[in-house]
Amino acid sequence: MSAFENALKAYITATNTHRFEEVEKSLHPHAVYWFTDETCTTMEQIRAYFEHAWNTVQDEIYSAHNVYWLTTGDDNATCIYTFHYEGIMNGKHVTGSGRATNVFTKVKHGEWLLIHEHLSAPSERK
Repeated sequence: MSAFENALKAYITATNTHRFEEVEKSLHPHAVYWFTDETCTTMEQIRAYFEHAWNTVQDEIYSAHNVYWLTTGDDNATCIYTFHYEGIMNGKHVTGSGRATNVFTKVKHGEWLLIHEHLSAPSERK
């Protein structure tokens, strides 16, 4: 497994701890998130979004499926995948999925960090 693939795996594992301190270890200090309903450009905004999501869907399990690496280079790698989540919301079991794009960049000491994530949930078709 490549270093950037390990970075994605570590990020997913950290997300499932429900502890932002763990997630933050995988994030570039200038990370930008595009969620379906919000853009987060500071670590404080990203933390607030994650913590709100974890409070909304308790015991959430997040996973990535059909990961496809669009670009892989010496310093950057970009992947797309289908994300799935499940957990408890308002006392009931919920599941969902959507599309994700993650961009990783290599920083000093060869560490790969997430610098951009774009998540979108499918819209209702009418």
